[in-house]
Amino acid sequence: MKAVLAGTTIAEADDSDLISIEGNWYFPLSSVKDGVLVESPTAYTCPWKGAAQYYSAVVDGETYVDAAFGYPNPYPSAFERVGKDISAHIAFAPDVEVAP
Repeated sequence: MKAVLAGTTIAEADDSDLISIEGNWYFPLSSVKDGVLVESPTAYTCPWKGAAQYYSAVVDGETYVDAAFGYPNPYPSAFERVGKDISAHIAFAPDVEVAP
């Protein structure tokens, strides 16, 4: 599966490496191209996943604010609910096209 922003593939991973949560595909951080993600100061805490880390994406010199998010230190309830460790995965905002 690929994550495409502004016509550029910013992440690519095998389906078996993805995690589906609440309609979002979570990609391994290692599948994101180097230099694309920059940490964002946006704060959000999910009641069952924990504190989110947002990222802006830089593509062809343009910054897309809060284009991705993940949970680097998920609550134990996330492991219980998802059945997998999501700490090294990120999902993408709606303006990022995620498709096979």
